[in-house]
Amino acid sequence: MFYVVADRLSADPEDTVATAPRLMSELAIDLFPRFHQFAGINDVNLRRIEKWFAVQALVRGDKVRIRGEKENAEKVENLLSQLAELYEAGQEIDDGALKFIIPAFHDDPTMRVKDLFSEKIQLHTGRRDILARSIGQREYVYAISKFDIVIGIGPAGTGKTYLAMAAGVADLLRKRVSRIVLTRPAVEAGERLGFLPGDLYEKINPYLRPLHDALYDMIEPERVARMIEQGMIEIAPLAYMRGRTLNDAFIILDEAQNATPDQMKMFLTRLGLNSKAVITGDVTQTDLPPSVESGLLHVKTVLKDVAGIRFVHFTERDVVRHELVKRILKAYEQNDKRSRRDSSEFTDGKG
Repeated sequence: MFYVVADRLSADPEDTVATAPRLMSELAIDLFPRFHQFAGINDVNLRRIEKWFAVQALVRGDKVRIRGEKENAEKVENLLSQLAELYEAGQEIDDGALKFIIPAFHDDPTMRVKDLFSEKIQLHTGRRDILARSIGQREYVYAISKFDIVIGIGPAGTGKTYLAMAAGVADLLRKRVSRIVLTRPAVEAGERLGFLPGDLYEKINPYLRPLHDALYDMIEPERVARMIEQGMIEIAPLAYMRGRTLNDAFIILDEAQNATPDQMKMFLTRLGLNSKAVITGDVTQTDLPPSVESGLLHVKTVLKDVAGIRFVHFTERDVVRHELVKRILKAYEQNDKRSRRDSSEFTDGKG
């Protein structure tokens, strides 16, 4: 239940160009039973709503008052109504999910939030339907469907590459794009592939084999071979992307933590008309020399505020490999924290 407390017309007095006045509104929305769980510590999720929807959100008694442009206030009312239904149905919604849901709903107010917690987020490929299982994976698949550049960062086993591949295959089979381009840095060879034995395919195959494996899981191997021959699927080292413009393509850069900042800039500027790029990597697993900055770390800083680009961060909770993989990742994370703390204490002691 919500109540319209006031509607009024507003225009910015500093506007030098005549524009239609904005209709401002204040809605009073009943607090649902688990509202304070939703709001979070220090009302962090209300602050997120304020940031994304350009409104004020104030809790007064048993109501939350939403003040702002009428359209935005009504979007917030719709979002809170959907969340209330989920909470009342017993759905657990953690802070990580809300960090995704609030901006996602801002981008697409027609979305049904409950679908994010259903089994309906899946990608249709030639051999099988690929299901997004965790909330992080669902955020990722959603972002790929809505943004032209998506950067997925997180540990191994979270499905970053596999889901990107599935999205690319789904788009190709539905003729939304005319080709898939798969690339990764051949950092182990120092990009000096000419020194390796064999023809081009034999030189690069060991570095690109994981991409082949994912493709074969989604499309019959014979069909993959035909698509590669016809140029519908291209698999190449990152160095081979230089100087190209990729139109009408779904482009995936895998193992991006092993790209340098210059290589990352080069890759991002290959994007042509009707193309989409997905970049995946794990910033804790770079194979670059210690003196070389990872392009994936660099791009997090440079592009974090660029419209049209969405970053998706995975955690060990999104791991869909063997249950032991989650425990292993957690153990390493705790060990790294101890090492950093011990190093800091040692440095302080010397000072």
